[in-house]
Amino acid sequence: MKMIALDEAVASIPDGATLMVGGFMGVGTPEPLMDELVRQARHDLTIIANDTASPGIGIGKLVTARALRRVVASHIGLNPETQKQMIEDGLQVELVPQGTLVERIRAGGCGLGGILTPTGIGTVVEEGKQTIEVGGREYLLETALQADFALVQAFLCDYLGNLTYALTGRNFNPLIAMAARTVMVCAEHVVPVGVIAPDHVVTPAPLVDYVIARC
Repeated sequence: MKMIALDEAVASIPDGATLMVGGFMGVGTPEPLMDELVRQARHDLTIIANDTASPGIGIGKLVTARALRRVVASHIGLNPETQKQMIEDGLQVELVPQGTLVERIRAGGCGLGGILTPTGIGTVVEEGKQTIEVGGREYLLETALQADFALVQAFLCDYLGNLTYALTGRNFNPLIAMAARTVMVCAEHVVPVGVIAPDHVVTPAPLVDYVIARC
């Protein structure tokens, strides 16, 4: 794990990168990273996340800044700007049932090729996808998701990079930390090794590449 300044961290994210971002309607989203991505005018990004929050909050800042080319999410209903860009400006939006999205990310983090799910069988979700019969029941094959970068919000981080999360801020953060090539963490508190009890560590240090200083 390496401590890094916010502007330096974002400078290492190229235009066109695929990012996984933690959070549920902005709760557990690393807001300083969202702000800095906008400030440095990143564009053509692909975002994999639960949602696009709402205008002025979390990923919604990237939507408003028109920094996104593609979104893979389970919910965009509270961000009218996402809907507008999808309809009028060609923003690519792949809507994925939330449980399927979580499992596709988990599969990516575990080195699996995908998952089998009955969700979507007999609906438009099935179109263009492979179906597999197991035990007399049909399943859709949903491919795994991975990203170039995971942008994570943690409550505590120790000097090695072990992470723990606060309440519902945990949400997608531990999963995306497993499914990206580079993991960047905004930590509310950086503490000495030992402050986080071993059995309270949620994301272990070997998964963490960078911790943003004073995030």
